[in-house]
Amino acid sequence: MDNLMTNDKTIRAVIFDLGGVLIRSIDKTPRRKWEIELGLPENQLSHLAFGSDMAQRAMLGDATEEDVWRDVANTLNLNADQMRDLVADFWSCESLNIELANFARALRPKYQTAILSNAFSSARQAVTENFQLDEIFDPMIISGEVRLAKPDARIFHLTAQRIGVAPHECVFIDDVHENIESARAVGMRGVQFVNTVQAIAEAQQYLEISLQ
Repeated sequence: MDNLMTNDKTIRAVIFDLGGVLIRSIDKTPRRKWEIELGLPENQLSHLAFGSDMAQRAMLGDATEEDVWRDVANTLNLNADQMRDLVADFWSCESLNIELANFARALRPKYQTAILSNAFSSARQAVTENFQLDEIFDPMIISGEVRLAKPDARIFHLTAQRIGVAPHECVFIDDVHENIESARAVGMRGVQFVNTVQAIAEAQQYLEISLQ
């Protein structure tokens, strides 16, 4: 755990990342099936969907999810029917981290809860329709909507502002070390997600300190 950066230890909000934290790809068999069929190395589809130049543009609101998949289709030379099936299989690997979602639900109404994610602008509709996360979290800050992305310090300030709290009143949970360091730099308490049990335990420590 990082050192407290202010004498005011009060925590009012807990902020969660989406991909790799609240939404996880536990069984990647459908993606691996396509990679084997197309002669791609393992995890190459994830890189094309999230790590390509087009994907990075989409996460900053300069392209759409449709642009990303069109770019993937061109890269892999796939037709429209193949892409429809690939996209369906790709997203079928995503599942809700139920234990962490229940933890977030139990925090309310004492604490505010929020999502901060580097994601396409279509992510809000997807997580609302597929996982009903709008019932658990207050604001959802999606990089593709606000045109800022972690680890840019401005998106952490924006998130705190949207919640209505100061940065030092927030705990932030993310699986990327660079994002945690940036959050800590603006005053947030950072918990780097390794697994669900560990992340909940570390977050709870901050909440307990806040009550002392």
